[in-house]
Amino acid sequence: MSDIITTIQSAVAQSVEQLYGEKTDPAAVQVNTTPPDFTGDYSVVVFPFVKTAKKSPDAVASEIGAFLQREVAEVAGYNVVKGFVNLEIADSYWHHFLASVAANPAYGRNPHNGKKVMVEYSSPNTNKPLHLGHIRNILLGWSCARILEAAGYDVVKAQIINDRGVAICKSMLSWKKYGAGKTPENSGIKGDHLVGDFYVLFEQKTKEEYDAWQKSDEAAAIFENRGKKEQTEKDFFKDYKNKWFNEHSVLGAEVREMLLKWEAHDPETVALWKQMNGWVYQGFDRTYSDLGVSFDKLYYESDTYLLGKDIVEDGLSKGVFFKKEDGSVWIDLTDAGYDQKIVLRADGTSVYITQDLGTARMRYQDFGCDRFVYVVADEQNYHFQVLFEILKRLGEPYAAGLHHLSYGLVELPTGRMKTREGTVVDADDLIEELIRIAREQAQERGETEGITPEEKESNLRKIGMGALKFFIIKVHPKKRMIFNPEESVDLQGQTGPYIQYSYVRINGLMQRVEKENIDLSAATGYAGIQAQERDLLAALHEYPAVLMQAAAAYDPSLVANYCYDLAKKFHRFWHDLSVFNADTAAAKAFRLTLSKAVGQVLKSGMQLLGVEMPNRM
Repeated sequence: MSDIITTIQSAVAQSVEQLYGEKTDPAAVQVNTTPPDFTGDYSVVVFPFVKTAKKSPDAVASEIGAFLQREVAEVAGYNVVKGFVNLEIADSYWHHFLASVAANPAYGRNPHNGKKVMVEYSSPNTNKPLHLGHIRNILLGWSCARILEAAGYDVVKAQIINDRGVAICKSMLSWKKYGAGKTPENSGIKGDHLVGDFYVLFEQKTKEEYDAWQKSDEAAAIFENRGKKEQTEKDFFKDYKNKWFNEHSVLGAEVREMLLKWEAHDPETVALWKQMNGWVYQGFDRTYSDLGVSFDKLYYESDTYLLGKDIVEDGLSKGVFFKKEDGSVWIDLTDAGYDQKIVLRADGTSVYITQDLGTARMRYQDFGCDRFVYVVADEQNYHFQVLFEILKRLGEPYAAGLHHLSYGLVELPTGRMKTREGTVVDADDLIEELIRIAREQAQERGETEGITPEEKESNLRKIGMGALKFFIIKVHPKKRMIFNPEESVDLQGQTGPYIQYSYVRINGLMQRVEKENIDLSAATGYAGIQAQERDLLAALHEYPAVLMQAAAAYDPSLVANYCYDLAKKFHRFWHDLSVFNADTAAAKAFRLTLSKAVGQVLKSGMQLLGVEMPNRM
């Protein structure tokens, strides 16, 4: 059946041409849901046609409304309010619409469009476990991929694992010096947590070394010869730490030596690197499994960090890049509002953007995607602006399809987290905390009685994970957010459990329908659709458009907030109208069918966010 909004837009364009002699693009006609304070289902904005018609807004609205009621079978009536024409849609349309939605669990999903998109997310370092910041990244990437699939794209879910470099060597050196042979197996510590502990230990040992060095004659001489004489000793040494680590630190020298050995393929160093990264990968896989996410393709920085040199050489020959006297290669982006950017060091070694140029081309060669979505925190906004501009100037065939899904910092109510100080909230700990809160709340409400232990644990995990995922995804990606574990599980708030509860209530209705063998076909005889029912029907009608908007904007929060709004409308419907005790069999069948359709769409929308629906709460 045709989409009612498209039908209205086409009819309005036709009315404007016939009444006022001007052609109008139907897509430009503004059709909105009628506000709840007014009578009607959809409202048409007529102000753009007033100048052509040379009449008042109310007169234009009246003429267009009369045309639509006369020419469009789906329009049962209209009223005019301050230049808007509010249209009442015929019950027959809503009956056909509801029947089609209830019969189609895949309602809202688009057929395959023949286009392919890669979504890169997570992309962790192998020197620490996944934490709350990673969770926001992962959930945004995963839900974005699912929404793009629903919009018709063939989606490749990818991550690049940052498995090399100074930070990795810090964990390796720390374990080698202080580990005493500790492993995940003999310690009982999850592999990524174990490696992260040694990274934190390294930072602690470095701090101890730095504190001791500041009391040395060498440090005193450096401070005495400082350029900024007004700078205090405390401020000076705070700023000097990185230079000290690179030029004076014993631990710093050992880390650099280890990195050089790794790059020279020293067997002992490479073996240690593989062993510790293996521990981390096992830990990551467990966390990914708990989060319910996966990847189609893994890229490793250790394989890609040398890529891009050929691209730079090719760009030099084309005049995209230029070489300075010291031999380093740069690009001048000042005409695009950026600066000059180095793409190759004087010694011929790669920088991060060199690697990213090579990886981008490799991915295109691997999969031929039309679009590439990078899910990376907003701290890297400038980096991706530069990367995309360079790829455009290089004439890469995929350059127009690049998008940086930038997201803001996520904090706890207690404030920011710091990896080096060991104050980061591990993803695993947060997951378990939310399941614990869900268990406590369920026990307080007596909801864990009468079901098997297996079903109870399954439901609690779905509720806890639903709370975590929804609370994070409902916030627009670009906004910074505070994650409150207790608030996220609240059954009364804008939360995942609130929506899950709506679904559970509907699921209970459908079980009764099946048990009592209720015939829902009587719904077609229902007359006089109520306002609460129309609100739900209009909300269901919006679902396909919301999915397409979310896919186009790479914004899963649109789907999350749609699901909450639909659940809220269902609760109002449930509170105001009787379902099983409706006045007539037709009303009962109609409301049960409407509930079924709402349940299907809630389940569909929440699945796109990675949220599973429990059977009981």
